[in-house]
Amino acid sequence: MNPASQEPARGEVPAVRQVEWHRPLRWLAAGWRDFLALGFPSAMHGLMTAIGGLMIVAVTLLYWPLMPGAVSGFVLVGPILATGLYELSRVHAAGRETRLLDVLGAWRRGTRPLVWLGILLLLAATAWVVASTALFAWFVRADVYSPMTFLRYALVGQGNGLFLMWLLLGGLGASLVFAVTAVSPPLLLERDMDLRTAILASVRAVGDNPVAMGFWATLIMLAAALSIALGFLGFVVSVPVIGHATWHACRDLVDADRWPARR
Repeated sequence: MNPASQEPARGEVPAVRQVEWHRPLRWLAAGWRDFLALGFPSAMHGLMTAIGGLMIVAVTLLYWPLMPGAVSGFVLVGPILATGLYELSRVHAAGRETRLLDVLGAWRRGTRPLVWLGILLLLAATAWVVASTALFAWFVRADVYSPMTFLRYALVGQGNGLFLMWLLLGGLGASLVFAVTAVSPPLLLERDMDLRTAILASVRAVGDNPVAMGFWATLIMLAAALSIALGFLGFVVSVPVIGHATWHACRDLVDADRWPARR
């Protein structure tokens, strides 16, 4: 029997390929092609993300210290919100016609490990909102009564240390989430593997390709920042493109052919 055709051993983690530092540009190009080819089912994800972001801003305006943490925490759950995009890319790559029903089917087929990953991301986002709000409550002593006055305080006033602390803590949390979710959601959707295996494969993909994955994380962060700066409307394009690109990154980085395909 060909060893490559054997089922993986218990506790085994998929092999990871090493890629060039500029490979993320190819993933983005592939994601852009999928976005143009797939039409409304793809664009719908970006539109819903933009609407969700605007709703968060509207709610947090009632208590503005929640806003920075809520908006950045909203970005943390992006990998699980893109589940339908991974499925669309998978169906498209198989040469089949894509439909909105494929997206709904992917969510209905959502495996228990994928659900647990979504719960972990929600808990991480919630923890960040609480930590971010607590930082503002404990360290801001000036008369800050709106988001704009807080920005002035943080960037040009006496809050420089607070802003740096907020960035460092947020960057650490985002790095951990990125390592865990870089390729694990597409793996869990497409392959019959447990959550631990998918997370370890994701962490290994990041660890074995530090420059390429650091570049990829930077591109994602810049796209998210630009999308927010454009009043969240940038998410209409950035979310589908990055979601499709993530599926291509997963196929490029992880050799999971020995794990059975999910049905």
